[in-house]
Amino acid sequence: MERYGGAFEEAVDGARQQERHYQLLSALQSLVKELPSSFQQRLSYTTLSDLALALLDGTVFEIVQGLLEIQHLTEKSLYNQRLRLQNEHRVLRQALRQKHQEAQQACRPHNLPVLQATQQRELEAVEHRIREEQRAMDQKIVLELDRKVADQQSTLEKAGVAGFYVTTNPQELTLQMNLLELIRKLQQRGCQAGKTAL
Repeated sequence: MERYGGAFEEAVDGARQQERHYQLLSALQSLVKELPSSFQQRLSYTTLSDLALALLDGTVFEIVQGLLEIQHLTEKSLYNQRLRLQNEHRVLRQALRQKHQEAQQACRPHNLPVLQATQQRELEAVEHRIREEQRAMDQKIVLELDRKVADQQSTLEKAGVAGFYVTTNPQELTLQMNLLELIRKLQQRGCQAGKTAL
């Protein structure tokens, strides 16, 4: 008799999983209608069904939330690094202006044109250095964000989320962003595992 009870529980669990899959798929299909038609066409029934399956146990919601938190921390850190560099440049410019003013005040009038020419060259060199440092910082930020995107794609691919793999193709990236937006909207609606309100 106990053998039948276990089989019955498995059947009930299977039916619950099937119902949950249907609810997630239905919610996804409804949300897809809000996307531009060019992306609606690229999200087939199979892709949405596979995405719904990946979302069944709620783990993907947790992964996406974790990735989002890591992304926010990374963005904040990079923003702060850039702000620090800008502040260093501001202090450097102020110190240079102060140095130039003091030198001009101490300079004899007949030497002033030579001093001003020298100071102009020094200012141009500092401005060039500042532009190069800002460019290097911006490149570092872009590379770090690109790495973060690739890490996110890889993580979601390994988690079995449909549509995710490492790519730099702009169309595929936009599609993946739309898929993430669908997952986020489901999460906001309370569609994680165990919740039925869609």
